[in-house]
Formats: sequence, structure tokens, C-alpha cells
Amino acid sequence: MNLEILAPAGGPESLTAAVRSGADAVYLGAAGLLNARRSAQGFDTEQLEQAVKYCHGRGVKVYLTLNTLARQEEENLLLGALETACALGVDAVLVQDLAVAASIKAGCPQLPLHASTQMSVTGVAGAKLLEEMGFDRVVLARELTLEEIAAIRRETSLELEVFVHGALCMSVSGQCYLSSIIGGRSGNRGLCAQPCRLPFAAERSSHALSLKDLSLLDRLEELEQAGVCCVKIEGRMKRPEYVAAAVSACVAARNRAPYDKEDLAAVFSRSGFTEGYLLGRRDASMFGIRQKEDVTAATPSLLKSYQALYRQETPRVPVTLAFTMQAGQPSSLTVRDGDGREVTVTGEEPQKALTAPTDEGRAKAALTKTGGTPFWVEDIQCRLDPDRMLPASALNALRRQALDELLALRETLRPIAWDRKAAQEVWKSAVAPASPRKPERRIRLGRADQLPVAAATDARLLILPLHLWREADANLISQNLHRMAVELPRCTFGADGKLPDQLEELRKAGVGHAVVGSLGAIRQAKERGFTLHGDVFLNIFNSAALEEYRRLGLADATLSFELTLDEAREIGGNLPKGLLAYGYLPLMALRNCPAKAHGSGCKGRGCGYPTLTDRMGKAFFLDCDGRVSTLYNCVPLWMGDRLPELQGLDFCTVYLTRETPAEARQVLEGFDRGEKPAMPHTRGLYYRGEVSPPKRSKP
Repeated sequence: MNLEILAPAGGPESLTAAVRSGADAVYLGAAGLLNARRSAQGFDTEQLEQAVKYCHGRGVKVYLTLNTLARQEEENLLLGALETACALGVDAVLVQDLAVAASIKAGCPQLPLHASTQMSVTGVAGAKLLEEMGFDRVVLARELTLEEIAAIRRETSLELEVFVHGALCMSVSGQCYLSSIIGGRSGNRGLCAQPCRLPFAAERSSHALSLKDLSLLDRLEELEQAGVCCVKIEGRMKRPEYVAAAVSACVAARNRAPYDKEDLAAVFSRSGFTEGYLLGRRDASMFGIRQKEDVTAATPSLLKSYQALYRQETPRVPVTLAFTMQAGQPSSLTVRDGDGREVTVTGEEPQKALTAPTDEGRAKAALTKTGGTPFWVEDIQCRLDPDRMLPASALNALRRQALDELLALRETLRPIAWDRKAAQEVWKSAVAPASPRKPERRIRLGRADQLPVAAATDARLLILPLHLWREADANLISQNLHRMAVELPRCTFGADGKLPDQLEELRKAGVGHAVVGSLGAIRQAKERGFTLHGDVFLNIFNSAALEEYRRLGLADATLSFELTLDEAREIGGNLPKGLLAYGYLPLMALRNCPAKAHGSGCKGRGCGYPTLTDRMGKAFFLDCDGRVSTLYNCVPLWMGDRLPELQGLDFCTVYLTRETPAEARQVLEGFDRGEKPAMPHTRGLYYRGEVSPPKRSKP
């Protein structure tokens, strides 16, 4: 197999473990900087330079993670990180935010661009748009089946990377806001506190949001046949022994060699492993928690056995040697690697042999002893005078000097051209003056029977999810066609092929507006001529990202509800922007519905809105569109009495979900009157914002 094995490096020791255990590439983040594991140890600038040198010297690629959303004020932080990445010559940068991607394309277009799994690519259309935007690789959503991965491969030349081992998030990556709303620690900002691992009770489970760890090591051949080029191990927060165990097992599996599954599970797992998503077996068997037996399984002796894997250098770089020993000339040794690098060193002049001359056997025996280095000798050629000799110490000195110089040559940094001024231009979006009028109102419907209530208002846009379109009153739709918008699914999971016909039908019926919450939805709706309105799930955090979505064809966009009001108002650009002003906030997008797995069913099967109850007794409800279930917050966001504070925005959205028509009317009338709500509610993060990253103790 030619699969690239990509390993996590949360710190220098884990990096050494990954490389010496056989990884082909590592992914790592600068300490505390714009990466999806800001709580990991990370690498300071000096450590990062040493990491790149160490890896490149041993033929291992380095991918830098800048895969979080960047706040407006973090422009200089980002540009400094990119400047460092270019100076060190990293092999690629992993991104989530389109502003970060645009900065790379402008300032260092030669730097390969990888789309993080946080970009929520669940189908063909999203991958094709990334390819058109100049990305080199996409890390696909973990929830895809083998057939869905193969379908993406058939439609794009983009490199495909998938996770094959490690912790499995309950939500589609990039679509989880649970940690953010509960505790101000956003997964989209690299601060996830993993509240999903705490009790969330369903009918038959106390932990209905906790999945077992993923392990697809027995499926590597099938993944390669499906078109995957890189298999990724999760774990930048894990200890080096875990990295060594996972990488060595992955190498063995790629080589079709046995590996100890029990030992692998003992080092770290949650009630064992699952292959459920890849095989399409989305049921209760995928769920598990970290139990006492899982913790105690990692015995000191087991951990020591994995420490032994990375205690010494691993010979992984093949070289060829050419040794010359002739009378009257200094002895010489030339060493070449497979990348065209070559070093020649000279040593002592050979002596007249009195007893045993240095023949080819003696020379090879000394020169091929590469232990303690990352090299192994693939071939050696000798030109020897028959009556000459060199002492073993001289041969050893030649070998050491040649390999040391070759390693230094391989570790030489290979900078990439960097144009800071060009990258800065990406962030110089024109700031529109704050509008003195109050934002226009939009209404998003969560039920078809809410349409009569919404239609009776002066809302400028009525947003109806695609799966509800046939249930809604056709006459009301016809009467309000000028302001009707179809909300496209943000996660398609192989259903891309069904969308074109559905969208064509709506266009022919006169529907002109589409609300899009993913790259795939943007491409699908744009091809069919809809006016595009960016949904909140695009996670827009800054002016540069807003401008990039304008370039992709959006007419306006809803900003992330993880921003504060002040931050949202400060975002400029030439694209109208808005915020959610009411609604039960969508906290997770779930392909394995907990209500279906642990209870009597989900709404898609006709049982209303099932709930999950947390350890505080609060009930979070589920809604299903037939393909993806959404977990909603326990109380609604309410800004009806704070509407003057939304000035500076172009629109605000009342985001209805499970409300009955009577409840929907009450909400809308309350907004009209600017009332404080009588019901329990939240202001979300609009005032409290993000908490500071937790301090990490030194290892």
C-alpha cells in the first residue's frame, strides 16, 4: 500500500514517538495558536524549527494546524504564524477558516492547503468546490461510509484524507457548539471541554452523546481502494506511548502484518473501538465511555514496551554508498539519498597491507553499521586497491562524518516565498458604516404549520427547510413566493445526487432564494441560479471570511453565534450581515441519532421531539430531517428586548424550531413589542464571549 500515515504530535516527545514508530507525516500546532487543540502542549518557535528539521531529516512531512476560526483582532497573529510556516518550509497548512485560506493563497500560494475536517465536507459538492478554490487535500467528515468516500473520489482529483484511529466526536466536526454555549469554550476555536462525555441521559443510556473510539486499521486496504491517500490518527492531547502504539499498529496494518488489538485498546479506548460510520452501522453499538477497566489496562509494563519503540533512532532513510581506497590518495566515501542529495568526505590515505588488506567484505562490514542514525544502506560500491588497508577506526570515522553531513543537509530549511503585504490585503475589507435603522427581520421555520403565523408578519424572508417543503401550505407558499427561501441541508452524506432535481423543481416553481450552510450547499444552489444567503453554520468570524463568501456568490450571511455582539458589529465588508436573535440554538449535527440508538426513535420516525437530560436535569431536544439529527439547547436565545443593540447589523433572524403555531405567534408578537421573555432564556455568547484557554502545566 502507498497510504500516507499521518500522526499527531502534541509536543516534542510525541513527535519523536511518531517519527520513530514509522509515521510518514505529522500534524502539529504552535503553542496556544489558532489550532484545534489549543490546550495541547504545542511547539514554540524554536521547537517548531527543530521539529521541521528533525522530520525533514528523516523523510517525514510536517503539516501545521491553523484550523480554527480567527477573530478580527487575530490578523497579526495569523500572519506571523504563516510567516513562520513559510520560513521553516512546512509541507502544508491545515485550515478551517476561509480567511486563513485566502491569506495563504495571497501571501504564499506555493504552500499546500489542506481543508480541515472542521470544514464539514460530507459530500461530493463540497469537495469539488474546495478543489475549485485551490485546495490540495480535504480531511473528510468522520461520519462518511466507504461507498460515500468512493463517490467523492470519482468526482474530484482532490487528495482525500480520513481519520482511522482515535477519539470520535459525536457531532459532525465544525458543527458542534455544545462546549461553547455551555461553558464558553468553543470547539471551533480549539477549546472544546468535551461536555458530550458527561451524562446525557436517553431512555436506555446515561451517556447518549459519548461514542467509542474509532479504529479502522483493519480497513486500510478498502480505504485505499476507495481512493483515500492519507490515513490520520487522532490524539494531540494523548501521551507519547499512545502515539507510538497507534502508529506502529497502523504501519503493521498497512503492511498486512499482525498487530495486538488488545494492547492498542489498553493504551487508550472507550469501551473498545467502533467501525460503525464506515460500515453504515449507526446504532447503540457505537457508543461507549471511558471506564475504570479502560484506565487500568494501560499497565506500566505495557507503556514501557511502547516507550521502547521510540527510545532510539529508527533506520528509515535508504542511502547508497560509494567507497574508494587507492594507493597514494586519501580514502573517500560518497553517500547519496533518494532525493538527490549527495555528500563526499575524505579520510586517511590507505597504508600498505602487511597482513590482512581491507577487502570488500571488511569495508562493507564497517560502512554499513548505521545504527543510531536514521539511515540504512541500500547498496554499496567499492573501488579498492588489493594490497592496501585502512584501520576500522578510519572506516568508522568516514561513515560517521558522511552520514552526519548528509543528515545536516537534509535538515536544512527550505523556505517558501512569503508576501506579507499581499496577505494583509485579504484583511483590508471595506468597513460599511453602521446602519441607523433597525435590522430587517427574517423568520426561519422549524415546522410546516408555523408558515401561516410567519406569513402574517412583514418579515423580509421566510426560510423553510427543504425536507418540510412538501408539507407546507402550497397556497401560502405561492402567495409569499417573492420572500420564500429554501434552507438546504448542511450535511448531505451521499445525497448530493438527489439535490439537483429537488432544487430544479423549486426553481421552476419560482423559488429564488436559498439559505446555504455548507460549501456543498453553496455550489449546488449557485449552479441553479438561486440568490444565496449564508447560514449560521458557515461559522463566519471575521471580515476577511465574509469577503471570501461574497466572492463565492453569497448575497448576505449570518455571522457565527459564537461571536459577541461587539465583535459581530465590528466585522466589515461589502456583504450584508446578520445574527440569530431568537431560537433554541442548534448545538450538534448528529448522524447517529441518540434517540434512535437509545430510545424508541427520532422525529424522523414520527415520535415528536425526544430529549436528552444532562446531569443538571436540563432537557436538550432533538429534531431530525430524515438524514441528520440536530441537538438543540435547553432554553432559547432571546434578544427581543435588546433589538436596539443589534443596530449595525443588516438583519436578524427569528429561528423557530419545535414551537407550536401559538408559541410561534407569541414569540413574534413579543419581538414586535420588545418584551422581556417570561420563559427561561439565554443571551448565548453575545455578552459573555469566550473564556480564556486553560493553563497547561509543564510536562
